[in-house]
Amino acid sequence: MKRFASSLALLCSLLLIFGVVSRVMGSERFVQAQQALFIAYPPSNHQTTASKIFLIGTAPNGGEVLVNGKAIARNSAGHFAPSFPLQIGANPFTVRYRNQELQLTITRQATGLQTPTGSGFARDSLSPAVNIGRLPNEWICFAAAAPQGATVAVRLGSQTIPLQSQPQSVELPPNSAVLTQQNQPAAVPTAGYYRGCTRTAVPGDLGQPTFELTLNNQSDRQLAPGSVQILSPTQLEVAEVTAEAGVARTGPSTDYSRLTPLPRGTQASITGYEGDWVRLDYGAWMKRSEVQVRRSTAPPTSLIRSVKARRAGDWIEIVFPLQVPVPVSVQQAERTFTLTLHNTTAQTDTINLDDDPLIARLDWQQTQPGQVQYVFNLKTSQQWGYTLRYEGTSLVLALKHPPKGRWRSRGGGGDRGALSSSSPSSPSSPSPQKPLTDITILLDPGHGGPEDLGSRGPTGYPEKDVALTISKLVRDELTQRGATVVMTREKDADVGLQERVNLISKTQPAIALSLHYNALPDDGDAINTKGVSTFWYHAQAHSLAVSLHNYLVKTLKRSSYGVFWNNLALTRPSVTPSVLLELGFMINPDEYEWIINPTEQKRLARAIADGITQWFRG
Repeated sequence: MKRFASSLALLCSLLLIFGVVSRVMGSERFVQAQQALFIAYPPSNHQTTASKIFLIGTAPNGGEVLVNGKAIARNSAGHFAPSFPLQIGANPFTVRYRNQELQLTITRQATGLQTPTGSGFARDSLSPAVNIGRLPNEWICFAAAAPQGATVAVRLGSQTIPLQSQPQSVELPPNSAVLTQQNQPAAVPTAGYYRGCTRTAVPGDLGQPTFELTLNNQSDRQLAPGSVQILSPTQLEVAEVTAEAGVARTGPSTDYSRLTPLPRGTQASITGYEGDWVRLDYGAWMKRSEVQVRRSTAPPTSLIRSVKARRAGDWIEIVFPLQVPVPVSVQQAERTFTLTLHNTTAQTDTINLDDDPLIARLDWQQTQPGQVQYVFNLKTSQQWGYTLRYEGTSLVLALKHPPKGRWRSRGGGGDRGALSSSSPSSPSSPSPQKPLTDITILLDPGHGGPEDLGSRGPTGYPEKDVALTISKLVRDELTQRGATVVMTREKDADVGLQERVNLISKTQPAIALSLHYNALPDDGDAINTKGVSTFWYHAQAHSLAVSLHNYLVKTLKRSSYGVFWNNLALTRPSVTPSVLLELGFMINPDEYEWIINPTEQKRLARAIADGITQWFRG
């Protein structure tokens, strides 16, 4: 027995030592960063298209940090984040602190049109670059980069289309430019860029366009990478959505905006294609990988007659019997939820909808040929989530009721339905000590795992770690208030975006919050940019985003970086109001010290929990 006890004690000692060693090893880089010159960003050999770059790092106090021989400003903790202009090509940086020296090379890549210097076309400049299909009499446009003063034309079938030089165009900044207050359009010279368009009425395969160039008695001729086909309106193929929620967009690439996802089984005629994308008859584009293409003798259209509602747990389901699963669109407003059925014609006389905690009335109309619109007038301004699916050919729209037993509809403008405060002893009313009883909240600590560090502070401390720390503190605060909290991760684990989204769909919480800390694009100002920012996507999440954002800014006296509508994976779930919080800038030397301060972390967690409680109370 003594031998067993001794062995057990030895094992416990070894485990304790191993745990201490693991923690020391895990924080070794952080400790080293505090003891010497350290550059957290950018890495050496970094490539960017930005006109400037910031250097995020730290060094002990008591000496100067020199960048290319010039001293830079640091805060009281020794952290720095200066920006430097970049020239096209390689930009060497030498960072020195006492006897320690670090070398960085940052390459700025050229953007925009690169005009050739010879008498031929610029490489990879001919458009269409992929196979395209269009309906008769739709515009087909061609483009090429060639030397200034050249004569450029395209031969397509029996047509010759002249291409004209475009002296100037307006260039839009990337979406990320709004984050650095640089989102103004700019006029840019485009001499050497040639463009022209044509239309063709007769269906058929026109093959690859031939580009011809003449300059100084020299000529060049090249085939475009893509071919052109004019589709027959009477022989259109049909696409059937095979993805769980097919991503519909406004154009043929991921650069274009998302539309309402199409439920599996949705069918529509294909009226055009461009490379790996197909255009559906109601206007959206989808990837070929998310649809099955087949031939059809008739376009998929449907009649609709009666509509019926049914209860399904915490949801009300409205069933729309159709002949064919048609494309749909959704729009949420303050007190309305609007569903549009495309390629549909109404023969409706009867709709069954009993009194419901969420829906006051359902109105509908045939807004135009082939389009029927249903408007659900709601009893409160707050919406709690929706889903769309097909059961056979019947569309099922599910709308989530307010949290069970906790909410009541109240009259007046703008009130979204408040947490019931009447009859405190009633089982349906929360106690003052447990105001979030029966409320399920999902928390998503951003990033995680060995590869997805997120942004990093001047010392190299990763966003993933501080996001997990603050999420656990918020979890504890919410639990004390009676909430049931679901976490997408509770340790340093690699959890994919889709896994996180799937957990939201599975648990169907009252709300979902993804917690992050911020960084900037390379051309941002890391020294002067700070503050809390909040992101939402569906209208049902807007109230939560604004309310929580304002509460944190006011209560904690923090700067506001703004509230943004944004197409982020963790704001897109429609099953619940989903919000993403950026709680400060890891790359800002001063705000970073606030972010990693344990006392301030506890204050922040309490403020988040209090802000959530205040929002639920209305």
